[in-house]
Amino acid sequence: MRIVVMGLGYVGTVCAGCLARDGFEVIGIDVNEGKVRAIQDGRTPVLEPGLDELIREGRRTGGLRAATRLDAGAREADAFLVAVGTPSSANGSSDLTHLLRALSDVGDAVRGVEKFQVVSVRSTVPPGTIRGRVIPLVETRSERKVGEGLGIAMNPEFLREGTSIRDYDSAPFDLCGANDDRTADVVRALYASRNRPFKATSLETAELAKYVNNAFHALKVAFANEIGRLGHARGVDSMEVMRLLCEDRRLNISPAYLRPGMAFGGSCLPKDLRALAYEAKRADVSVPLLDAVLESNEVHLRAATNRILSFGRPRTALVGLSFKAGTDDLRESPMVRLVENLLGKGVPVRIFDANVRLSSLVGANRDFIEREIPHIGSLLVETLEGALRDAEVVVIGTDDPGVDRIPTMLTKEQTLIDLFGRLAQDGRTKPGGICW
Repeated sequence: MRIVVMGLGYVGTVCAGCLARDGFEVIGIDVNEGKVRAIQDGRTPVLEPGLDELIREGRRTGGLRAATRLDAGAREADAFLVAVGTPSSANGSSDLTHLLRALSDVGDAVRGVEKFQVVSVRSTVPPGTIRGRVIPLVETRSERKVGEGLGIAMNPEFLREGTSIRDYDSAPFDLCGANDDRTADVVRALYASRNRPFKATSLETAELAKYVNNAFHALKVAFANEIGRLGHARGVDSMEVMRLLCEDRRLNISPAYLRPGMAFGGSCLPKDLRALAYEAKRADVSVPLLDAVLESNEVHLRAATNRILSFGRPRTALVGLSFKAGTDDLRESPMVRLVENLLGKGVPVRIFDANVRLSSLVGANRDFIEREIPHIGSLLVETLEGALRDAEVVVIGTDDPGVDRIPTMLTKEQTLIDLFGRLAQDGRTKPGGICW
């Protein structure tokens, strides 16, 4: 299988070296003559542990060569991996100049070639780029139709400089966005020797996943650093604090709390986040990330309110009122805030929560709801059927399994909005929401 790698920077050279090692015939293309000369001489053009050995071995076996442009041998390749830079523009957007130029060259090169070929983008690009710009460009330049002898894929890389070869070899899975199985199969073959899962998905999911990965990594660094500064200011060993945090693989270093859904609430998270930010302020430590978390939560809640208001002032049934399923705790529940917002806009509301009985609420929990919504008793109904009756919009505000039957209970005229994602994630129904 012959592979062309467009761009011989950190990503492109590592991919070229690893693919040559894994038995592929690899041609590296770069406009920089110095990089090409280095490869041809059996040297890496970029500093990366272990890469010199891979390049040297690739040249020795004849599995790797480089050129400054696509020649006759390159145009007959089975796959083209485009790994050129997409740096930031002055306004923060991705500069696609190098990418589009490389793709134009590939499109020109494969014009008239009568074999199935795949053009796979490894560069990081915004969602919609492949479908909206790459496919039209390649089709125009190649005079070939994508899906008919030509495949386009998005195959993001997750390599870190300094450990790129190890990352290439030990990735948890390979990710490929493609419109058809034939294209995905070609990309799958590139990593078959790694014996790890291969995740085929849509072009847009693959595009966004790369950005989300890097954003999450940056978020973790910023969080740890804010905790570090705060701990230092208060004389606390922040290294030990973060080490202990990481030892919890059930809630902290885990998928917990990482599913899009409704705003957070309850008796702990908002309160403790406010207290932590206050302690930072007292210590004269700036923690903009911690400060922004509550604001982000407010923005999310406003988005939920606006989603309902987009239907006017509909008769609305809210299913779920406590801050999470399986409890009757209403303190700082985002659903209580949502009810307040809707009532303030004149929206008629009826509420059902299988776990909330006003007569059973006691202490701070009862004081909270009577303070926030004094006439809550007139809004709560005893049955799910009673809440849904005559409602124009039905809002799911809980992860309780009891909501699973709601889609079968609605008429065609009723609109279903799932704020928690329980129905959205199972794929059986496609309710509206604010995250899907």
